[in-house]
Amino acid sequence: MTFGLMAKDCEIRIDYDKLRKDRLRKTNEQMKQDGIAVLLCFDPDWIRYITSTKANDWANNKLLRSVLFAADREPILYELGSAIEAKKELCPWIADRMHPSIGTWRGAFPREVVTENALKFAKMVNAHLKELGLENEPLGLDITEIPILQSLEAEGVTVVDGQQTLLEASKIKTPEEVELIETSISIVEAAFWEVVNTAKPGVRELDIAAMMRDVMYRYGAEEMQNINVISGNRSHPHPHDFSDRMLRMGDMLFIDVVSVFNGYKTCYYQTFCIGKPSKKQLDVYRQTYEWLFAAIDLVKPGVSTADIAAVWPSAEELGLSGEAEAFALQVGHGIGITHWGKPVISRFFSFDHPEIIEEGMVLAFETYCGHGNDGARIEEQFVVTESGVRMLSKFPSRDLIACPCVGSLLP
Repeated sequence: MTFGLMAKDCEIRIDYDKLRKDRLRKTNEQMKQDGIAVLLCFDPDWIRYITSTKANDWANNKLLRSVLFAADREPILYELGSAIEAKKELCPWIADRMHPSIGTWRGAFPREVVTENALKFAKMVNAHLKELGLENEPLGLDITEIPILQSLEAEGVTVVDGQQTLLEASKIKTPEEVELIETSISIVEAAFWEVVNTAKPGVRELDIAAMMRDVMYRYGAEEMQNINVISGNRSHPHPHDFSDRMLRMGDMLFIDVVSVFNGYKTCYYQTFCIGKPSKKQLDVYRQTYEWLFAAIDLVKPGVSTADIAAVWPSAEELGLSGEAEAFALQVGHGIGITHWGKPVISRFFSFDHPEIIEEGMVLAFETYCGHGNDGARIEEQFVVTESGVRMLSKFPSRDLIACPCVGSLLP
């Protein structure tokens, strides 16, 4: 169910005010359940989840922004100083709770400034903790730089893991979150359609990656965190990247897209063939599809991740030395404002540490099969319902699609 790419005055589409409040509520509830009174987050995904603010892609790996969130209080945003005035106008829900971030830009400042700023930041955080009456409470932290961590501890702040709390808080999706994920998926499907109609001998993997970015940005995607485009003899074993390889007649081609729409991610693989596929290619594709839907067909509330992992082939069956080497060839994972969320399903650990599937989870399952110079990868995304799943991804995957003409080519 998607209603449009824009908010409208004349229709109820995504209720963003409700989305903001629900995310804060879920985080607050999980903090209380975990006994964590206050969180400090540097990860851009969690900053957005808690504050509904963002900087563009360039800031994602700088660790320059952060948020302090105490249970039953409003979040405090440590924002890039030169962005504060704009944020006051654009983000009124947090306008009076912003302070200039005192960071190190991943250590790029002079060494003395790195040390000084880390101490200044720790003192600022500790001052806010004291104002909140939480200076003696452990501080749940997601990620940070070593100088920041050391300075917080020097200030007497006890730091604990806050990532698990955030991942648990975001595990069950609200209807607004599900719609944002599905809308994000629909944008990728528009790009897949262009692949079907343009992939041909002479087109390079990087040309496809560029074309898909163009399509998705035009439809409103915020960023592309990943586009794997893998073809021909590069398709087995799986290299997880793209290159300047030129497509040739008879190549298998699979593509993975991690794109972002209003904060919500996709993880979406589809496989195609350049021209008519061989019997071997059809067999490889069919096996990939069967492994995928054997797992999806098991999904419903109460099912264990171990039960799902059991239908996938072992590392030994794949000719590999162990499950660590086979990890992520057949895998399931939560998806939402984070690319990977709870639960993660794999033969690597799900048998020993099973988790239970719950209604409202949004999951992405992906499987892979390869033989000789041919490999196939398919991934579908769905929301868990009371009785099973509702598919969010809708690009046809039952049959291997030949490019540039659409159609079923299975016997």
